This record gives sequence, C-alpha cells and structure tokens, in this order.
Amino acid sequence: MPSLLHRPTFRRGLREALPFILMVAPFGLLFGVVAQEAGLDLYQTMAMTILVIAGSSQFAAAQMIADNAPALIVLATALAVNLRMAMYSASLTPHLGQAPTWQRALVAYLLIDQAYALASVEYDKRPAASLPDKLAYFFGTMTVIAPVWYGATWLGATVGAAIPPWLALDFAVPITFLAMVAPMLRTLPHLAAATMSVVASLALAWMPHNTGLLAASALAMMAGAQAELWLSRHKLRRGPEEAR
Repeated sequence: MPSLLHRPTFRRGLREALPFILMVAPFGLLFGVVAQEAGLDLYQTMAMTILVIAGSSQFAAAQMIADNAPALIVLATALAVNLRMAMYSASLTPHLGQAPTWQRALVAYLLIDQAYALASVEYDKRPAASLPDKLAYFFGTMTVIAPVWYGATWLGATVGAAIPPWLALDFAVPITFLAMVAPMLRTLPHLAAATMSVVASLALAWMPHNTGLLAASALAMMAGAQAELWLSRHKLRRGPEEAR
C-alpha cells in the first residue's frame, strides 16, 4: 500500500477529487443535521457514516427512522438505494479484479458514487494502465473524499442546529447526483433507466414509508436491462444484413 501512495496516479486522483469537496462537505453537513433530527445521537450518526459510507442510503434510512417506519422497511429501502453499488463493482472488476483480497475489500468499502464516477472516467481514458496505477488513482480520490465526508457529518451532527436556514444545505443532494449522473448518461440503457427511475418515483410517491423508491429502483433496472437487450438484438440483426 505505501508504494501506491508515491505513484503519479495517486496524486492525480487527489487533485481530480478536490472539486467534489464542494459537494461532499454540504452533503455531509446536511446528513448530520437530518440524523440528529431523526433522533440519532452523535455516536449512532458517526457509526452509520463510517460503517455505511453511502450518503443516499443513509439519508433514506434516517428519514424513514424519523417517520417510525418498520426496521425491515428501513433496511430494505437502504439496500435498494445501494443496489447500484453492485453494478459499480461489476464495472470496475475488469480493472481491479486481480488485486489482492485485502485491497479489493478496501475498494469495496470505499466505493461511493464520487469515487466511481472519477475512476470509471480515468479507466476509460487509460485502459492499459497497470493495476497498481489504477488502484493508486482510486485510493487517491478517496483520500480526499472520505475524510471530508466523515468530518462534515460530525460537524453537522454537533453544530447543525446553529446552521442558519438561509444556507439551504439541501441543495447539495440534487447537485451532487446531477454532477455525477449527467456525464454517465451516454447510452440508451442509461437513459432508459434514469428516465424510468424519475417517472416511477414521482408516480409512486403516494406509497407508504417511501416504498415507492423500492418499486422505482426495480422498474429502472428492468428498463435498463430491457434497453440493453434490445440493443444487443438490434446489433445481431444488423450484422447479417451488413454482410449481405
């Protein structure tokens, strides 16, 4: 691990992750405030932040706890929100799958939206980079992001009540996801999944305990998979036609 820290790719990861501080810091502050309002104490808030390290599922869980939702529904919703991590892992496996087990475990723990967004772009631009260089880049990004997330959450949980309403920290949530998702909407399956998730989330907002999010997540994955299947079949049909 120490050898990775001296690689140029580690420093590039550090540098390219810096802009995300502008999004992660208010995001963490807001979660600290929301967790306190949901009834979590400082230790519970920080335990969730450090162990889960997944802002969107943490927000969903905290808000459902505040609504006195059943524990099973809270867990199911948090897991559904985080299902995208399985897709992230599959996407990074061709690049990092040969790393030692402990390094893959650390990558799995640190795998969040911002790190994935940066790493996927980096690996697409430099597919021939060595495994140590790819690992160094990933760890470089999280060396910046993870401490900011932990620190901002702690600050929000301890002094959140003193943050004036006019700061409107809630802007951080949509801005963060727009900044990460927009550049990734490059294919029909991506667009189909994103569109379905928006439409279904709005249409199913009436469902109790935010369970509409669970249904919307499932429908979005189905839409993306169906679009991918349609594209594959379309390519297969075009192949013989072009050969003739």
